[in-house]
Amino acid sequence: MSSSDTVALIVAAGKGERAGGDVPKQFQLLHSLPLVEHARRAFAAHPAIDRIVTVIADGQSVEGEAVVGGATRRESVRNGLQAIGAAARVLIHDAARPVVPVPVIDRLLAALDRSTGAVPILPIADTLAAKGEALGDTVDRSTLVRVQTPQAFDFAAILAAHRSWPEGEETTDDAQIMRRAGHEVTMVAGDPMLEKITYPGDLVLAEARLGASMRVRAATGYDVHRLVEGEELWLGGVLIPHDRGLSGHSDADVALHAITDAVLGTIASGDIGTHFPPSDPQWRGAESGQFLQHAASLVAAQGGIIDFVDLTIICEAPKIGPWREPIRARIAALLGLARGQISVKATTTERLGFTGRGEGIAAQAVVTIRV
Repeated sequence: MSSSDTVALIVAAGKGERAGGDVPKQFQLLHSLPLVEHARRAFAAHPAIDRIVTVIADGQSVEGEAVVGGATRRESVRNGLQAIGAAARVLIHDAARPVVPVPVIDRLLAALDRSTGAVPILPIADTLAAKGEALGDTVDRSTLVRVQTPQAFDFAAILAAHRSWPEGEETTDDAQIMRRAGHEVTMVAGDPMLEKITYPGDLVLAEARLGASMRVRAATGYDVHRLVEGEELWLGGVLIPHDRGLSGHSDADVALHAITDAVLGTIASGDIGTHFPPSDPQWRGAESGQFLQHAASLVAAQGGIIDFVDLTIICEAPKIGPWREPIRARIAALLGLARGQISVKATTTERLGFTGRGEGIAAQAVVTIRV
């Protein structure tokens, strides 16, 4: 780990009991993904973030690098900081805030050029009053702000501040730990999209906010390969017994190639040849599943979600019907989707053209995402 790197530390070790449900709130689903995964993907898509570490409870698991937290949030953050080892800057973020706008990250990192700490804040619009058996006096809201995460810090400073914090004394805010250590913490503009999921109704509101910010995209892919003797026949990631196989630089899986091109098309990221040139010997005989997973990772890095894949295989032989379900299952596994999100169809060209003459197999795909 370089001492010049910027690390995102996502705190996801809490119980999240107030949000209800059978699992901690950070693992509840928002648009088909756990809250913590939304946050992780947001940081992964930002070019200034070099590494992501997630703090989890013992027995939990997440994508990417993780470390087990402690009994309290403060202990969990300290465990995460110590696991990082060395860095220049760290952004500490609560997994219960699944949407992390890029401009907020930009403002926080810019603030660290002049300060050892920075937090996003929002003004308070509601009237505030003291609470007792009856309504108490109002509080001047112009002197107060709402503090959000991620909170950005000089790494060495926040690690030292956590280590110097008195054992047994708790706080839920890392900025206050920095202030106790004598550091000034800068404020930058926050974002309503950073609202924290705390109660059951919050998840419904988050669904609406995220849905309003996402747009549906669809793209197509098409591929053709020649049938030759002496080659294996791979279709949709499944090895199918046949007297001939498809010829190509990789395993020539036309089905996965068509889907890969469609996925890349949804984010205007070129085609399969752009990312895996046939002139590169390292891809000779390569399994096409890795091409598809790479394309899916690019969608995820932009905060996108793959919703549906529709694949049509065009050939006279072999018959696709008996292999339809294994192909659906394999594509679903490669993309981390439910089988119901994968459609596999087959057709012929009534013995017309190269597919009709049995000279090759073609495939076309349509992929729909939200991003």
